[in-house]
Amino acid sequence: MLIAKKDQNTGKSLGTGRRKSAVARARISAGTGKISVNGRELTEYFPNIQDQNAIVLTLESVGVRNTMDVDITCNGGGSTGQSGAAKMALARALVGFDEAHFPKMRDEGFLTRDSRMKERKKYGLRGARRGIQFSKR
Repeated sequence: MLIAKKDQNTGKSLGTGRRKSAVARARISAGTGKISVNGRELTEYFPNIQDQNAIVLTLESVGVRNTMDVDITCNGGGSTGQSGAAKMALARALVGFDEAHFPKMRDEGFLTRDSRMKERKKYGLRGARRGIQFSKR
């Protein structure tokens, strides 16, 4: 199954990931393990440890943490949505870089789209499900 393709001229692989309303594009190439998100360091862009681990765990699961340079572009959504989208984009890019990573990425669940979305507000209600406050008197 071909998810992303490696560019033969530059040696880079591109992957796209989505979660909630966030979209991320990850471009990876052989290097020293540098990770940048929207032109900033990973720890600077995602101060939350949970968001950082989502990205680092994807690289560590196939053992390429210190051998790949990663450049991620995120937009839309919040920090958790962006980190989830970046995790999926990175997994797709890794599979495009080397097809041997596919079984590990699939088994870890990195290639599965998280389909949970915000439920829409309904008319006559204060939110998606919350009704108006009832007053007896």
